[in-house]
Amino acid sequence: MVVAHSVKDGKIVFKVQVVPRSSRSKVVGAHNGSLKVRVAAPPVDGSANEELIRVIAKTFKVSRSAVSIVSGQSSRLKYIRIDGAMADIIKILTAVN
Repeated sequence: MVVAHSVKDGKIVFKVQVVPRSSRSKVVGAHNGSLKVRVAAPPVDGSANEELIRVIAKTFKVSRSAVSIVSGQSSRLKYIRIDGAMADIIKILTAVN
């Protein structure tokens, strides 16, 4: 399964389904057209969002400042935007299963 994504103004946007309070923080794979990510942090005071940004930045090999949450700040389903190495990011998104 491929993670649905769009490219606009040199930035890539895709959906992420977050599972907070997991035993470890990691990218699980594609789920219903979105990227499923487990984070160890609880959804309190933005700590799960910060952990999500860290995991996404590490996975796609970009700086944390290149990753932002476009919408869904307080939801498990979020839209993430990444600025940077477009070809590499799309390659990773299409390879996730």
